[in-house]
Amino acid sequence: MSTSGDWLCFDWTRGERTGVPEAVLAAGKSAGQLITIGRAAIERRAPVLFTRVDAPCAEALVKALGDRIHMDATARTATIGRECRRPELDGQVAVVGAGSSDLPVALEAVRTLEHLGVEDVALIMDVGVAGLWRLLERVDALRTRRIVIAVAGMEGALFSVVAGLVPGLVIAVPTSVGYGVCAGGQVALNSALAACAPGVVAVNIDNGFGAACAAIKALNPLVKGKSTCS
Repeated sequence: MSTSGDWLCFDWTRGERTGVPEAVLAAGKSAGQLITIGRAAIERRAPVLFTRVDAPCAEALVKALGDRIHMDATARTATIGRECRRPELDGQVAVVGAGSSDLPVALEAVRTLEHLGVEDVALIMDVGVAGLWRLLERVDALRTRRIVIAVAGMEGALFSVVAGLVPGLVIAVPTSVGYGVCAGGQVALNSALAACAPGVVAVNIDNGFGAACAAIKALNPLVKGKSTCS
C-alpha cells in the first residue's frame, strides 16, 4: 500500500460532531502509514491520538517525527498535541485498576482522557478485591468522582464491589489478564455484564480508550463552561 497519503481519509471533524475526535488504532497499520497520518496531523495542526502502538512502530514514529510526538510505552499510546483543555471536567473521573497487570489498559484510559483535555484524572491501582482493605482505604476519594472507570481481569469482581460503594457511574473495562477459564477476558466481561450492583456499564475487553470516550460523552451534557487550549 502506498504511504504517500492517497489512501488516507481521516475524519478530522469528528470531534466537532460527536465530542470525541477520531483516534488511530495502530495495530494492523504499518509504521509508514502511522508516520503519514502523523505528518498530516502536524501539517493541519490537529491533535491526534494513536493507540496500541507496538515498540517497532513507536521507534519509527519518534525517529520520523521527533519531539512532535509523545510516547507512553506502558499505555501503548502516542500523541501529537492535545485537544483543548476541559477544566470543567477536571476531577470528574477516576481510573481504578485491580492489579498492576491491568496497568496498560488503565493507562490507556488515563492517556485518552488527558489527550481529550482532562488534566485531573485520578489513577488508583492495585486495589483488587483479594485485598479488599486496599480499596476501602481509597473509597472516600472515589466517591467525589462522577465517573469511575474500573479495570479488572480474572473474575472481574471489582466492578460490582466499586459500584456498591460509590454514587457515580461505573464503566467496567474487563481485561485479558488471567489464565485457565479466565484467559482472554471472557469471564471478566461476563461479570461486568452480569454485575448485581446497579449503575455498571461495560466496554469491550482491554478497551481503555473506549471507556475514556464513554466517560467524556457521559459528562458532556452535564458540565458548563468553555474549553481552553493549552
